Amino acid sequence: MGVLDELQEQVQGAARQIGPAVVGIGTRRALGSGVVVAAGKVLTNAHNVRGDAATVTFSDGRKETGTTEGVDVDGDIAVLSVDTGDITPVGWAQSVNPEPGTAVLALSNPGGRGLRVTFGLVSGTQRTFRGPRGRRITGSLEHTAPLLPGSSGGPVVDREGKLLGVNTNRLGEGFYLAIPADESLRTRVDALARGESPHRRHLGVGVAPAHVARGLRRAVGLPDAEGLLVRQVEEDSPAAAGGLQEGDLIVEVGGSAVTDFDALTDAMESQPDGAVDIRVLRGTDERHLSVNLGQE
Repeated sequence: MGVLDELQEQVQGAARQIGPAVVGIGTRRALGSGVVVAAGKVLTNAHNVRGDAATVTFSDGRKETGTTEGVDVDGDIAVLSVDTGDITPVGWAQSVNPEPGTAVLALSNPGGRGLRVTFGLVSGTQRTFRGPRGRRITGSLEHTAPLLPGSSGGPVVDREGKLLGVNTNRLGEGFYLAIPADESLRTRVDALARGESPHRRHLGVGVAPAHVARGLRRAVGLPDAEGLLVRQVEEDSPAAAGGLQEGDLIVEVGGSAVTDFDALTDAMESQPDGAVDIRVLRGTDERHLSVNLGQE
């Protein structure tokens, strides 16, 4: 058997074996994919889910309304409960440490518009990208299997058809990132399936990065300072209740310097329950605000 014949057999075999477990998520504007990981449970990306329910389309065209059991927005994963019938769930790989050059297959069903199966290679590991709200997602698998828009949430599998990762981010230039299907993901998926969504500290502001803040301060004649510029304050948020205003420069949270978005999120997560001191510059005035960080 030649190389092309073997590759064709692998791709066709994956389509037959795993294809029924690959589903479409959403309709029209918000298109995504998902994968059956247990009887009655579909794993997808959090950014594919809107509210408490989502349309799930199976490979045979059957459409069902899935109920959102749990969502981890910052980890970009969600679990839906839906009638999966007699579909065999995808199996998890025993080890998720593929080396660069490892052959992989990516499957998707963008919004229920039909199964796609593509071939690629692992091009990198331990990659980092930003989740829907800007928090870091680390340890990602980078590969070259081509994906259409609406493929996020679909599985990346090895030659045996076992789950290696969940596609979630398009890098451009033919590279894609997947959340690795390691033991950590299994644990989080099990918790989400039980309805246990994680809750992280929430301030309720939109911020501009430090280099933008410096430029804007210089433009209005203010001295340079390191921090994040508040561009927006959400209504009824902890920030609004604590007195943060648009134009404030967040300099410290709980005594920890805030020089970039990661420093802000790390500082918030490290704070004990109760009010936290946030030091801001309002123009040239330094102010200390007491803010009770929320959970979301």
